[in-house]
Amino acid sequence: MGKGIKRLCFLLLVAYVFCDVTFSQDTLRILAIGNSFSEDAIEEHLHQLAQAEGKVYIVGNMFIGGCSLERHESNMQQNAAIYSYRKVGADGTKTTTEQQTLETALCDEAWDYISFQQVSQLSGKIETYFPYITDLLHYARLLALNPNMQLMLHQTWAYAQDATHSGFANYNQDQLQMYNAIVRTVSQVAEQTGVTKIIPSGTAIQNARASWLGDQFCRDGYHLQKPLGRYAAACAWFEALSGIPVVGNAYRPEELAKEEVRITQTAAHRAVLHPAIISDMSDL
Repeated sequence: MGKGIKRLCFLLLVAYVFCDVTFSQDTLRILAIGNSFSEDAIEEHLHQLAQAEGKVYIVGNMFIGGCSLERHESNMQQNAAIYSYRKVGADGTKTTTEQQTLETALCDEAWDYISFQQVSQLSGKIETYFPYITDLLHYARLLALNPNMQLMLHQTWAYAQDATHSGFANYNQDQLQMYNAIVRTVSQVAEQTGVTKIIPSGTAIQNARASWLGDQFCRDGYHLQKPLGRYAAACAWFEALSGIPVVGNAYRPEELAKEEVRITQTAAHRAVLHPAIISDMSDL
């Protein structure tokens, strides 16, 4: 870690602890160390869902497309300035700053939550998580400005059944096999690392697929459909973070019909209640 960044983190920590600054209890600061799947889940809709409940979410995403935990850990070790840092501010304005390091983002805010995820094709393969996830979690704890910061794992989604992604072969081109592998693996990683919070985007998407809407939540077989799939994942993030049931949330992307919103909100709500199983959606 560079000496300049170390000093900056220390000074920011002093400012948060000793300065006469009051932060609203309705503001949450969330940072994802991810890839295009974190882009799908949090860069759109999450801020608006919070706003509809009178909350303010500051949302950061450290983005490299297709980035694995192994690569994140290597970038951490090298302090590599190769990330696109996307940030949705308190007013909902989104900014993008290129060529950033992980430590710069970690010191940018007193994050309440910091999440990690594996690249999609390896997300159900537990052997690909270690030792990288352990090192990354330690690094986040080391640099966190907020002493109450909570670490999370993002449970991502299985591919569409007709996906042509080469990584689908890891799961025999079987959506349910991939989903079950992700759920099992993320739960095991959480247990082994002591992470207590999992964001069940994968179960939210699988629940929604179990409704009459069917398997239409990915736009290319693996990235989420805009806005339907992205809205479903954001709903899961919102309820998991806030504890407020997302069913009935007033924010609705204008492209979505009311029935689509009702189903995706319900799918996300049931995922938060039961993150490791596919809920019965036949009542919708």
